[in-house]
Amino acid sequence: MATERKKTSPGEFVNQVKTEASKVVWPSRQETITTAIMVFIMMTILAIFFLAVDSVFGAVVKWLLTLA
Repeated sequence: MATERKKTSPGEFVNQVKTEASKVVWPSRQETITTAIMVFIMMTILAIFFLAVDSVFGAVVKWLLTLA
């Protein structure tokens, strides 16, 4: 069975959107800066990790190609 949906007028929809938007809790400037710094640190750590893994695999492949 299909459930009936109540139609919402455009004005009521806009009011509902405003009500929901007023419930949003935005981060403070300090929280935003802290989060951005943590993202930058994690990005740097992961970049170094993947560089190391790629270098190791590259060296292994070069070594394997010298055996052929």
